[in-house]
Amino acid sequence: MRITYPEDPVKKQFIKHAEEYARQRMQNLRSSHGWDHVSRVVRMALHIAEAEGADTFVVLMASLLHDIARDEENASNGQACHAEEGYRLTLEFLTAVNMEHPVALHIARCIKTHRFRSDNAPESLEAKVLFDADKIDSIGAVGIGRAFLFSGEVGARLHNDEHTDILSTRAYTEEDTAYREFMVKLQYISERLFTDEGKRIARARHQFMTEYFNRLHLEVTGEA
Repeated sequence: MRITYPEDPVKKQFIKHAEEYARQRMQNLRSSHGWDHVSRVVRMALHIAEAEGADTFVVLMASLLHDIARDEENASNGQACHAEEGYRLTLEFLTAVNMEHPVALHIARCIKTHRFRSDNAPESLEAKVLFDADKIDSIGAVGIGRAFLFSGEVGARLHNDEHTDILSTRAYTEEDTAYREFMVKLQYISERLFTDEGKRIARARHQFMTEYFNRLHLEVTGEA
């Protein structure tokens, strides 16, 4: 997917500052939510933004900054919300680089509402674009890879015992497997997307991922 950057030199400078700040904030993150993830979200978000007619500058800025508080969430074993903390940090950062408050607030609100499990639903088109782009990176072949990366990072098993009640297990434990992530979150992502283009892209990814995890469960339980 082609990335189109704005010609406006002021916007280019904001983007440069945002990328530098985000890279610095995220330099110690584990691979499942590292800069590779941000790069994919940026590409996907700009693609969806262009298809849906969203403000590409706001979308690009929000995409670059959306996971800057992920380290805080990891350190708290999921107790802190990286979307809420990311909202605060983003508003603080954009104010410091002299961005107009209405635009800074718009970008920060996109970040505040991008988390799947959050009660804060995205309202603006740009927030919906970021939400969809971020979630699309959690499904399909890439999503499967990231789910296993994360489960390894927290010391989870390959697969849950066949008698385990998935819904009673906890995140950041040995039961926080890729299969658990599929059961409690990933299988529902495609039905919660907002944009037409996001839903279109998610369709094939959802099907591939579902077939994979169903097959995995059959193999682990000796049924295939």
